Amino acid sequence: AMASLRALLGVVLCSLMVSASEIPPQADFDLQGTAGKWYLTGVCSNSKWFVCRKASIKSGTAVVEPTEDGSLKVAFSFPTDACWKIEILASKTDVPGKFTYSIPFAGFATEMRVVDEKPDEYSLNHYINTGRNGTFVENNLYGRSLDLSDEVKEKFNQLCLQSGILPENIVYLPKTEECPLECFA
Repeated sequence: AMASLRALLGVVLCSLMVSASEIPPQADFDLQGTAGKWYLTGVCSNSKWFVCRKASIKSGTAVVEPTEDGSLKVAFSFPTDACWKIEILASKTDVPGKFTYSIPFAGFATEMRVVDEKPDEYSLNHYINTGRNGTFVENNLYGRSLDLSDEVKEKFNQLCLQSGILPENIVYLPKTEECPLECFA
């Protein structure tokens, strides 16, 4: 009985990984439309780090600047105990709306897909992070404001579930004041 339970669990986990990797980027992704300031309002993930810290995560911002070659420069800032900021260069791939980047100190490489974006309202982003300790999935909900419609939140919930993320690991972040610029080192 235990062997069949393990086999069933393996099939379930395998199917979750397959479905997560098959979430395509938005077909008509608009590189220039993604430019500007976005507010991170929702996150879901199956990473152990997130599951253990989800109660303390607050909203943050991302400022996106398309580059001439079609990549994206992104500056994220988060008001945690102290304000922190990270800048990445998400390199374009041969698929519009799909980018790759790595964060050396975090120890993983990321594939990012813009799954659904209405440039003046919201963006649903899907991330597949691969590192020393395996692969995990994360989805982020960004808005041009901190207040998004129930319809947009439902789209985010569906993306999270489609990615194999448990409902209890879908979090809408509490609104916080932005980090003052002078707080960044």
